[in-house]
Amino acid sequence: MSSAMLLAELESVPEETRREVLDFLAFLKSRHAASAPSGESLLPLAQTAWAEDWSSPEEDEAWKDL
Repeated sequence: MSSAMLLAELESVPEETRREVLDFLAFLKSRHAASAPSGESLLPLAQTAWAEDWSSPEEDEAWKDL
């Protein structure tokens, strides 16, 4: 599958589906990194995958008292 085909498919689905795809890609990258001998940290992957969900007024409100 070419990058252009993949991008076209992503553009044709709702935002929520694109988020799921991003989450799945982060999972695949973390699985690959976990099997790599380099000992690479998975924290940057998690931060990237969840940044949109974490950076919201609703999340700020939910965690403001902690």
